[in-house]
Amino acid sequence: MFQEGTIIYFDPFYFKNGNTAKPKYFIVLKSDAGKQIIASLPTRKDSIPENETIKDGCIELPDINLNCFVISNSKIVTECGKHFDFTTHLYGHQIDDYDVKMMKEIYPNEGSDYIVWGKMRLKLFEELLNCLKYSKSVKRKYRNLL
Repeated sequence: MFQEGTIIYFDPFYFKNGNTAKPKYFIVLKSDAGKQIIASLPTRKDSIPENETIKDGCIELPDINLNCFVISNSKIVTECGKHFDFTTHLYGHQIDDYDVKMMKEIYPNEGSDYIVWGKMRLKLFEELLNCLKYSKSVKRKYRNLL
């Protein structure tokens, strides 16, 4: 379930702060021998300044400490040919780590608690990782692990 490059869809996803639970995609960026994972929660929210907007790929704006990987809704994301229904943004400062044991307790049943949406195409996944691991807006501990 938590293999690197796997996209999981949770319905709902319970955020760490405990304030929100909503349907959410989850991309596993790094897995540490089944104990910890580093993941990104893609969003449709576009926080990129209008004059810097791109259709696909990595954007790094060090002046405002913003790093984002953009995937357009026309881009094929998974090895099985799926794409997101909307332009998707993965922000470097939103990467977080999760305990695998706890995740399995919260989401025990595939099909009802979550679905494995697909495995990210290798080239796209490598572009995403490179975008994040060289960004100053990504926490150093995550850059080192990526």
